[in-house]
Amino acid sequence: MTGGAPLDGWAALVLAGGAGRRFGGGKLSADLAGVPVIRRVTDRARSAGFADVVVVTGADEAAVRAALEGAACRIIAAADWAEGMAATLRMGIAALAPGMQGVCVFLGDMPSVPEGICTNLAQAALDNGYAARPRHDGKPGHPVAFTRAAFADLQALTGDEGAAALFRAHPERVDYCDTDDAGVLLDIDTPDDLARIAAACAA
Repeated sequence: MTGGAPLDGWAALVLAGGAGRRFGGGKLSADLAGVPVIRRVTDRARSAGFADVVVVTGADEAAVRAALEGAACRIIAAADWAEGMAATLRMGIAALAPGMQGVCVFLGDMPSVPEGICTNLAQAALDNGYAARPRHDGKPGHPVAFTRAAFADLQALTGDEGAAALFRAHPERVDYCDTDDAGVLLDIDTPDDLARIAAACAA
C-alpha cells in the first residue's frame, strides 16, 4: 500500500447476525471484562485504522445496537439473517462505499483478534489480488481480507458457510499471514469460552 494511512480505502465488516444458540442467547452483548463482546470487536477494528467500520446485525439487533451505543461504526440490520452468514456478508458488502479497495471481515464473537495484523492482511490480499487470512499453528483464522475483486463473489454466496466455499473452489486465491497470536482463532461459542477469554483479559 502506498501513500496515506495503511488502511485508507479499506473497511472493516463485523458480522453480528447469529443467534448464538450454543451460548444460550445474548452472546454478542455479554459482558467481557466490563465491555460487551461486540464492542470489543468493533473497538479493535476501529483502532486498526480502517476508513469505515460496518456492523451487520440480525437475531439480537436491539441488544447489539445498545451495546454499540456511541461507538464509531455504522450498524445495519439484515432482515434475512436466519439464512446464515452469507446473508450478513451480502448485506455488509452492499453497504460499503463505492471507492473501497477492500474489506476485512471480522466475526462478532472473536474479541481477541490482534488489530496489528490487519495491515499485513490487506497488503497480502492486494498482492494476491483477491484474499488473505491469518494462520496460527497451521490453522486459518480471522479476520479475512478481501479486495474489491472478490466483492461480486461474496454477494453471490448463500447459506451459512461464509466464504469457505470460495476458498475450497479456488485455494490459489487466498494467501496466509502466519502469526504467533492465537487470538485469530479464539471465538466464543459457549459461556465457558467467554470465561476463558475473560480470564486471559484479566491476566
